Amino acid sequence: MTFKDFSKRVMVTVEDLCRDFYRENRSQFRIKKEDTAVKNLAAIVNATLKLSFKKGFDAMSLRDLSGQSGLSMGALYTYFSSKDELLGMIQRQGQIAVERILTEYIGSGKEIREKLRDAIRAHLYLSEMMKGWFYFFFMETKNLNEKYRNISVKSELMTERFITDILEEGVKSGTFVLDNVPLMGSIIKAMMQDWYLKQWKYAQRNISVEEYAKFVIRVVESYIINNQQAGSAPQ
Repeated sequence: MTFKDFSKRVMVTVEDLCRDFYRENRSQFRIKKEDTAVKNLAAIVNATLKLSFKKGFDAMSLRDLSGQSGLSMGALYTYFSSKDELLGMIQRQGQIAVERILTEYIGSGKEIREKLRDAIRAHLYLSEMMKGWFYFFFMETKNLNEKYRNISVKSELMTERFITDILEEGVKSGTFVLDNVPLMGSIIKAMMQDWYLKQWKYAQRNISVEEYAKFVIRVVESYIINNQQAGSAPQ
């Protein structure tokens, strides 16, 4: 599966996520016109991600957010009552979307090696499509209070669990040879994180997300595949 194919299959714009969030929490919003609410929520989220990248969420003021989003302070307060509530909203939107998409894309009934390849590709392709969100989740964790830090940690462990579950299945079937599944899962997660945390480095080297995904798959498979059952190289 190429990045282009994945992008066509998976619709995950900020507007899409905000619409889903609005529909699931409609009763919480004073704005009843869906299109207006979604447009403003998307502006708030996009502005928050940009400001967090520039100066950090903790240093961002609501006045900064008002200027960046183009919404008045009063308008902002119709969607959230505090920065903590805004943070929780962005976390929930992102976490729900990532879990849903990974679950749908990886699926079941696939041969275990292809399932692992799909998991790696899906995570990397999704992080390419949701760059600001993934960067925000990782970089802001250290600055959050305990409640929201725990949510971010759980989100990271959730995506890592997709990998470790596949590894465990492969070990049980004899396809993978591995004596420490949690450690390998952590290493794979770290390699995937490097893509969205240091994209400037890969951009300078003209490395695409597809090339990076193929490389990660080759590295992982060279270590874990049972040589007696090794299959073809990833396409």
